[in-house]
Amino acid sequence: MLSLQAAFHQDLQAFFLLIGFISLFVLMAELTTKRFGMNSFVVRKILHISMGVLLFFVPQFFDSWIYLALSALFFVVGCALNIQFKWFSSLLALPDDTALSSPVVKSYGSIFVPLVFLLELPVLWDAHLWIIQISMLVMGVGDSLAALVGSAVGKKHIVHLTKNRKTVEGSLAMFVSSFALLLTSLTLFSQHFTGALAGISLVMILALSLLLALLVTAVEALLSHGLDNLFIPLIIAYILFLLQMNQPLFLERLLLGGLFALLLAIFSIKVKFLTNGGATATFLLGTTIFGVGGVAWTVPMLTFFLLSSVLSKLGKKRKAQFDLVFEKGSQRDAGQVYANGGIAWIVMIIFSLTNDPALFFAYLGTLAAVQADTWATEIGTLWPNPKAWLVTTFKAVPVGTSGGVSLPGTSAAFFGSLLICASALATNVQWLLDFGWVQSLLLIGFAGLVASLVDSFFGATVQAQYYDAIREKVTERTHSLAPDGTMVANQLIKGTALVNNDMVNTLCAVSGSLLAYLVIRNINFF
Repeated sequence: MLSLQAAFHQDLQAFFLLIGFISLFVLMAELTTKRFGMNSFVVRKILHISMGVLLFFVPQFFDSWIYLALSALFFVVGCALNIQFKWFSSLLALPDDTALSSPVVKSYGSIFVPLVFLLELPVLWDAHLWIIQISMLVMGVGDSLAALVGSAVGKKHIVHLTKNRKTVEGSLAMFVSSFALLLTSLTLFSQHFTGALAGISLVMILALSLLLALLVTAVEALLSHGLDNLFIPLIIAYILFLLQMNQPLFLERLLLGGLFALLLAIFSIKVKFLTNGGATATFLLGTTIFGVGGVAWTVPMLTFFLLSSVLSKLGKKRKAQFDLVFEKGSQRDAGQVYANGGIAWIVMIIFSLTNDPALFFAYLGTLAAVQADTWATEIGTLWPNPKAWLVTTFKAVPVGTSGGVSLPGTSAAFFGSLLICASALATNVQWLLDFGWVQSLLLIGFAGLVASLVDSFFGATVQAQYYDAIREKVTERTHSLAPDGTMVANQLIKGTALVNNDMVNTLCAVSGSLLAYLVIRNINFF
């Protein structure tokens, strides 16, 4: 009992020391910016690096995660209040737009640093404490160096990536620093390795460090508003935790999956299936699905991606009349990748942590949904002289109208859904065979079809539609290009401004996933 009391007393002391130490750091940062005129952005990034290093070492001084969690919660609340009331401007400073040639955006990164630390503590404490340490170190140092290098010497911006433009030089700094930190840290903590990491060679540590560095660089490049502070530690922790929990061959599959996802992303840029942002998002998504899920999860995703991408390139002349109606073109960006594949990505992650076989049906359901929606749109606009009706009123509308359905498009939606299930059946997934191949086809086929109708319903009711006064037509686009080259805001005439095509596609993906999952669960098949 005395030893337990002593441990809590020691943790309480460490708790107050930690809060006092970080608070002192913040006060010093504020002093150097306001009294000595140092660049607030540079000071903020130095503070960010210091926090990453501090959170790498500080867990060693605590016997329990409770007081560490309380300190993290204290700073989550404090940083949230600071964003609201702006007490400490050094925590809010962002590079000016002359340095990065990009608009200044509000950042919530100061909240996400203690928040992600708080989330990791109860899950990874004790046996996996080293994972927390590595994830926070890479986030603190790598992300800050990327911003500092990008703002100081960044010349070449990565086009079609994010609204908050990132530079090649900044991303390179992120990759090099993250790789060095990961390689050093993983080598240092190798005695704690279990599962797929147990006894791995230095070459495999090198390969794993390379893959993780590529992933966190992609996250840093894609995300803004401080979200990279949340997702960089999470992706490192997720992958290392899975490796700790799985068999040796899992590491090889993960590395091969990452390589395949990278090659697919590069190929997609070359053939103009995806923008740079879309390819980067595909690399992240593909590494998880290909590397963690294996063949059974990979084939349906590739079926959707390749067939839908090819289909979107057909009939360019005929589809050209719809280019100014649809919000985006055939070359998909990161938002479209998230909308079409994000739910499948989440389902895959949940499955990897729970091994619930019903989630595989949910996975096929969401892919069937986005395939059905894509095929309905592509075939519906490609078909010669089709007739379309608004799904809510059945009144005739021009082809391409949000919420419009046609017989060719609806038929294509059902057929596309069947192909998703057929591709999974071709890999001999035992869960599908146990359920029955006919039953599986019907379940996934109708899940996709119903989800595409849900998409049409939301498109007809809440999706934003605008009037383009320059071309005198209804469009999904918020702005139009005037003859003099200026961008002119279109007038919202229907729906809600916040609900764009990507959000409607996400709702479609969710509905297909839920329908397939609920049917499987309600019949108590598993």
